Amino acid sequence: MGASGLTADQALSAWLEHLAHERRLSPRTLEAYGHIGRLYVAFLARHRGGPLSATELGDVTAAEVRAHLAERRSGDRPLNARSLSQTLAAIRGFHAFLDRRLGVSAPQMALVRGPRVKPSLPRPVTEDQARGLLQEPEADPDMEPWEAARDRAVLTLLYGCGLRISEALSLKRSDAPLPESLRILGKGGKTRIVPVLPQVQAATEAYLDAQPFVLDPEQALFRARRGGPLSARHVQATVQRLRGRLGLPASATPHALRHSFATHLLGAGADLRSIQELLGHASLSTTQKYTQVDAARLLAAYAQAHPRD
Repeated sequence: MGASGLTADQALSAWLEHLAHERRLSPRTLEAYGHIGRLYVAFLARHRGGPLSATELGDVTAAEVRAHLAERRSGDRPLNARSLSQTLAAIRGFHAFLDRRLGVSAPQMALVRGPRVKPSLPRPVTEDQARGLLQEPEADPDMEPWEAARDRAVLTLLYGCGLRISEALSLKRSDAPLPESLRILGKGGKTRIVPVLPQVQAATEAYLDAQPFVLDPEQALFRARRGGPLSARHVQATVQRLRGRLGLPASATPHALRHSFATHLLGAGADLRSIQELLGHASLSTTQKYTQVDAARLLAAYAQAHPRD
């Protein structure tokens, strides 16, 4: 593929096609990258007084990129340092594609430095808090018993198997009753094998026995009240409601259960490589964050047990 005759918008579309079909990024990530790319190309067009060709994208200057980032930082929906860093990373990815696939290099991109971002640590819940979140759905008077069983099963999958919400909701009727291990398709089309604890099997079986629908093998396992597939938004809203009733902090989210899965395994003596494989992290450095969380928890426990005079 060459850049000859392509507009900047067409080059952007080619990049997004590459991310979707070759990199196999998730729809949400593709949407975010598409939004960043469209704003970037539109900014350059305004700055230069008209639409750009793909070849002209190689002429971008460091000053133009910095001006675009400054605009994103001070616009109607200003970005914080982390979001700006992600925006710059996406723009770099776009230019790397232009260089590699279209032969359009942008030398001045190397002169652009992103904002300093303080790395954030995962914020897991404690074992008692996780246990409370898993048990609380059954105490909800506004829910049918099968819905409470469903919510408990989903949350048990997040905590007991370390799944992302999307991974738990991608399970099909044919996957249940759950076997002793599941093959999970995660981010970037990466497949991993996840052991299934008896408690997770039991929670899913209880939901399956109680739910009122006749499901085809290829239909989503977890269903909403009216019979459609359960949404991630419902899971997030459920945890928000439960943490309010339990008095838990705002950091107690569905994803925090996945963090807790990793942190509690680490605390029990599991090695980082095993946790990396269970979580489906592409890089060990991502998993290593949990060692900092565990160390911080140990220090807090030590300080509480040995207070200073």
